[in-house]
Amino acid sequence: MSKQTRFLSSAAACFILGIALPQAASAAVSDDAFNALKSTVDQMSQQMQDLQKTHQQDQEQIQQLQQQLNTTQNLATNAVDLATSAGQKADAAAAQAAPVRSALHNFTMVGDAEVQYGQAKGQNGTFSLADFAPIFLYRANDSILFEAGFDVTLQNNTDPTTGNINGGYSTSVNLSFAQLDYLVNDYVTFVGGYIIQPLGNYNERVAGWLNKMPDNPLAVDFLPGAGAGVELRGGLPVGEGGQQVTYAVYGVNGPSSTDGTADATSLDLGGNVGGDSVGSPNLNRNPSGGGRIGWFYPWQAHYDVEFDVSGQSGTWSGNFLWSALVMDAAVHLGPNVEVKGEYINTWEQTDNAGTIQPNGWWVQGSYKLAGLDLDAPIINDLELVERYDTANDANGSSTDRFTTGFLYYITNTLWLEGDYEWLKNHGLNANGLPASQFIVQLSYGF
Repeated sequence: MSKQTRFLSSAAACFILGIALPQAASAAVSDDAFNALKSTVDQMSQQMQDLQKTHQQDQEQIQQLQQQLNTTQNLATNAVDLATSAGQKADAAAAQAAPVRSALHNFTMVGDAEVQYGQAKGQNGTFSLADFAPIFLYRANDSILFEAGFDVTLQNNTDPTTGNINGGYSTSVNLSFAQLDYLVNDYVTFVGGYIIQPLGNYNERVAGWLNKMPDNPLAVDFLPGAGAGVELRGGLPVGEGGQQVTYAVYGVNGPSSTDGTADATSLDLGGNVGGDSVGSPNLNRNPSGGGRIGWFYPWQAHYDVEFDVSGQSGTWSGNFLWSALVMDAAVHLGPNVEVKGEYINTWEQTDNAGTIQPNGWWVQGSYKLAGLDLDAPIINDLELVERYDTANDANGSSTDRFTTGFLYYITNTLWLEGDYEWLKNHGLNANGLPASQFIVQLSYGF
């Protein structure tokens, strides 16, 4: 009940009481009592008037607050509208303006570096290799990328004909690859430039720092590493279990001759990057074409198998045909066991020996000692590696090699590699290889 209601009730009660009293009782009331009652009624009437004024003032204040609230809401609404309009104008201006990209944000350098020490049987030990192989990556936008790799090697000055050391040293800088990648969609990527040819998996996935051995399998020398041309590549998922079919189709200039003439008979797998200018003669009558198809099947985490078949065919040095077939496979049995290998067969037409077939294969297995689950940090950072490889150059020389070695993970990207190799040469002493040798290499990937 409000104060105003309580006062009105009291006043009414007093008024009714005064009327209802008998005249005798009224006559019996003294003047002092009457005056006291009258004073009380007057006070109550004044309080009622004060309360009415207060109520009226409260109503006026409420109306003022309501007006102020309405004004504030209007100002806030106008501010939101102005901010939204300004943001839309800024977005439109940004969309119309040419995009400004940070070169440092889109540019990355990766690669690897190695220093190698070795000693062959009957020879002096020496630091035989100091190599720096940077790869420059640039992303222009979400669909266009560019990558280029170089190989910078420090070596003694040697006579290219006799192989004798002339004194001093030299630094060679070779372009390993330089290609533009355009992502057409999730399943197709266009590649153009001096591309890594997808013959086997070694050139793309194992060479350099990723190789768990300090040197390459012998038979990969029968394949070109890169070539000038274009390529379409990608992959297609199979089901929902992670299976994938990968593919690559490409065309390149193909191999050439060692002295750059059309009548030469010595094959140069990396010597044909086109003429000196547009319209200059190409030593090959037609470009070479090739492709690769692969299947990747994982059945649980760290357990997977992959099979690939790749090939290439085209002319070299005029009318002679050069072709290659490569089959490769890789198996992972948990995080600690890996087995991989390749079979390589090539066909080379010549003008004096018919068609010869340089060929070879290699298989490599490794086991991380962390799989033993020992409480031994040094042991857990070791990986044992074994490899067998063989190569036949089809010119009277073949070599079988067995290698045993280790890899110590100083960090995930800094490796200490070491191996001991036993070689058995048949026919001519293939490439002057020794009967045995050991190699130690420090490799860093970045």
